[in-house]
Order: sequence, then C-alpha cells, then structure tokens
Amino acid sequence: MDDLSLIRSLGIMIVAAAAVVLLLRRIYTPTIVSYIVVGLILGPLTNLLAVFEGQQGEAESLEIISEIGIALLLFLVGLELSLERIRDVGRVSLYAGIGQVVFTAAGGFALAMVLHFNVTESIFLATALTFSSTVVVVKLLDQKREIHSLYGRIAVGIFLVQDLVVIVALTFLAGLSSPQQLEPNAVAASLGKAFLGMAGLLAAAMAASRYILPRPFAWAARSPQTLFVWSLCWCFLLVVAAERMELSKEIGAFLAGVSLAQLGCSGDLRRRVHPLMNFFIAVFFISLGAQMELASAGEHWQAGLVLSLFVIIGNPIIFMWIIVKNGYNEKVSFLTSVTVAQISEFSFIFAAMGRETGLIDASIVSLTTVVGLVTIAVSAYMILYNHELYEWFRGGRILRVFGADTSDVEEPQEPALRDHIVVVGMNSLGRQLVSELSKRGETVLAIDTDSRKLQGLPVLTINGNVDHMEVIEQSGMAHAKLVVSALQIEDANLLLAYRCKQLGVPVAVHGFDRSVIDNLRREGVDYVIDSRARGIGAIMQELAQTGAIGQ
Repeated sequence: MDDLSLIRSLGIMIVAAAAVVLLLRRIYTPTIVSYIVVGLILGPLTNLLAVFEGQQGEAESLEIISEIGIALLLFLVGLELSLERIRDVGRVSLYAGIGQVVFTAAGGFALAMVLHFNVTESIFLATALTFSSTVVVVKLLDQKREIHSLYGRIAVGIFLVQDLVVIVALTFLAGLSSPQQLEPNAVAASLGKAFLGMAGLLAAAMAASRYILPRPFAWAARSPQTLFVWSLCWCFLLVVAAERMELSKEIGAFLAGVSLAQLGCSGDLRRRVHPLMNFFIAVFFISLGAQMELASAGEHWQAGLVLSLFVIIGNPIIFMWIIVKNGYNEKVSFLTSVTVAQISEFSFIFAAMGRETGLIDASIVSLTTVVGLVTIAVSAYMILYNHELYEWFRGGRILRVFGADTSDVEEPQEPALRDHIVVVGMNSLGRQLVSELSKRGETVLAIDTDSRKLQGLPVLTINGNVDHMEVIEQSGMAHAKLVVSALQIEDANLLLAYRCKQLGVPVAVHGFDRSVIDNLRREGVDYVIDSRARGIGAIMQELAQTGAIGQ
C-alpha cells in the first residue's frame, strides 16, 4: 500500500457518503442507513474501492480504517456511559440488561441450533445477537433530543450493563488461542491471564478516574484544544496498555471512555468530541458495508432473515416484559424496548475475533454482518418514529398482553427555567455580576468552560461552551429575560449576540475594547458593558434603567 492509499480511500468514502446522504435525505432515510448503502456501493456492488486501490490496497486501507475507527468509536461509546446520568434508573437498567442477555443468548443459541449451525457457531451467533448498539441509539436519540428523557436514560443504562458483559466476552475470547492449542491447561492459563489483565486495567482506569484524572482534566478544560488532545492521549494510552496485556485494543479504548465519562468535565468533553463521533460513525458503517462478502452471506440468507426477525421482534418483547415488571408504564416500557432492536458494533468485533482465532469461518462473520445491517437499518426507523409506532400499537390494543399501566403520566420534569438571567464567562466581571444579580433576588444561571470558576457560586451553573447549541438549549436561553456576556472573546460574543437576536432575547455584552464596540452595536446588542468607564454599581443601574432587571 502506497503512502496515499489510505487518504484516497477515506476521500472516496467521504465524497460518496456526501452524495448518497444528500440523495437519500429526500426520502427521509436515516444517515446510518445511508452510510451502510454507501459501503455496499463502494464494496461488493461495484468494487469502486478496488478499482482505485487494487484488491490488496483496498483490503489494507479498509483494515487500517476499521482498526482506527473501531478504537475511537468504542472510546466515544464509553464516553457516553456516565454513571451519574443513569443513577436514578440503575435498578431497572441492571435487571433489563442482565435479563435480556440471558434470554436472548438462550433463545439465539436454540434458534441457531435449529438452523443447523454447530455448537461453536451457535455460541458465536447467540452472543452476537445479545448486544444492542450504543452508537446507533445514542446518535438517534440525540438527533431526536430525547437522550435525557426517562426512556433514553434507561436505554443508556442498559447499554452500560450490556457493554460490561461484552467486555467480559471479549476478554474470554482474547484468552483463547487457535483450536489446535485448545488444551485444558493452556486454555485455563490463557483465560486466567486475560481476565487478570482486564481486571487490572479496569481497576487502574477507574482509580485514575477518581484520584488522578479530575485535577489535570479540570485544568485542561479551560482550553478546548487541550481537553480534546488529552482525552485522545488517555484513549491511546489505555489502548497500548491493553495490547501489552494481550487484550484487544477495543477493551482499552472502551475503558478509557468510561473512565473519562465519570469526570466533571465529561459533558463538555462529549460535546467537543461529537463531530469526531459523527465522522467515525460514518467511517465505521461505510467500511462495514464495503467489507461485506455477499457470496458468503448468500449461503445463509434464510438464516439471516430468521435471526434478524428474532432481534427486531424478540428483543423488544423481552425488554417490554422486564421493564413493565419493574413498574414502568406502557409508554416508557415500549419506547425503551424499541431502542434495542438491533445488534451492536461489539457483535461485529466479537465475530471478527472469532474468525481470527479460527473458531468460526468467514461465512459466520458475513452472516453476523447481514443481521447487523438489516437490524440497524430497520431499528433506525423504529427509533425515529417510536412515538408514532407506540400510538399505532396502542390503538390496536396489542400491548395489553403485558399488563402495563396505560396512563400517559410522564416522569416528573424539573421546572423549566424562565425569566432568568444567563451570565456567560466567570472572569472577575462575570463573578461580580452574578453576585450582584443574585443579591437582587434574580434567578441567575452562570456558564463557563472552566468548571473550577463555577465552584462556590450561589447560583445555577453549567460547565460548557455557548458555541454549542446543546448548551444554549440546556440553559433555557430562549426563555431568559436577559443574557449577559462577560467574555473577552470577540468572535464568541458576536455569535452569542446573533443567537440572542434570533431568539428575541435582550443581550448585554462586555465591550472590553473600543475596537469591538461598533461591531457589537451593528450586531444588535441591546447594551454594551464598558467596565473600564463604569463600576459594577453603575452597570447594574444602567441595566435596571433598560428594564432588563429590577431596580
């Protein structure tokens, strides 16, 4: 493979993805489904990658892209699994996660045996069917802005339980060698070494998350670039550590993400790596489709159809039953159950590792890929239209068999912020403004990228960057009666002023330099704070005269 082969392959993938996604958006096709279609077009259907790279160059490029993509993708998966986010739904997540693993594994194994696969193949297929895709669900729920809903939090909690189970499965597989060397003593020693290594790496990652990482990452959070680079550094550090312990790199990347997810800056970090996640989701699913072996998959197309239906129908039924038994109403149970009707990115990794060890052949890997493509494509539509699907099933009274509470009472919602004041930037001016506004009895929300600057403030706080729309939405800025920026960053102030103008919210911005005041006024800023010419008392008086705050 020449030096430009990898770049060419990535370029072809991105150009093709841009074109196909644009075309398929007209028929409301989910982007993940579009990426799979792109992979099929570039790979088995047209062999376009092979035309540009040659057969060997194509294989090497896809292998490198897949390895890098999988490692970073699983790091991002781990980063979504914060224990804080699922603390209130931990019980149902634990029961549903473990219960589904047991029932799906048993049902999948029995079904594979009925379809005339041998015991080893049935074990691999059953394991592959067991886990649901964190990547697919988190992306789609985030797209629907329902990731923080009750059913969204339950789903994320279930994925955490499943992912911990799959890490054990991957560790077990990493401890096996080729079938020719599967002697009892050698297997026991190899498995013991693998599990000891995994336990040590997990303990080290979580200990670092609690005792070592918080302080340096809190410092790094002051700089977006530093925080981003440090997080990737931690990811590859654990990837190297996992490989040194003869574990899979996926385990190291996943544990790196989980350990960072427990930090105070994890919310801001997730927002910063979101574009990277979108990129590697595209790379992962395109390369997955491109590596599909249609001939091998064709041999088992009937089995693929049966197993896909088992996942699409069986998994939601299992989850619905378990979640209802935990006391949740019909709607929450249904919406949660619909999210798990696909197999996971871990399923492909598990099948690929099985092939590498010689326990299964390429046809089983291709069959797993077929089931993955079908279930991911179908479940994407099920998640995007889950509320409409619920109303349809509810109208047909099909869900009554589960005996769930049919009331539409939703989870208690925190009262939305209204008529509050948002202050951005906790420098000396920002902190003074927050203190004075709080003394006047105003409801104040303080925002800063440095979590340490938010400590000790007697008001509501958000650690984040107002450049991100998620922070704008989380702050309830559309319902604020005033937004104040104490930042000394002209571009950030202009963007904030523009967004406030779109939302119809009054905005006061720090005119930290005479050269920026004219730009701020042209942008429609209601009040320019000149801290050099006026003290905090004069600023508060002028804000009161504008009617933005009380006298």
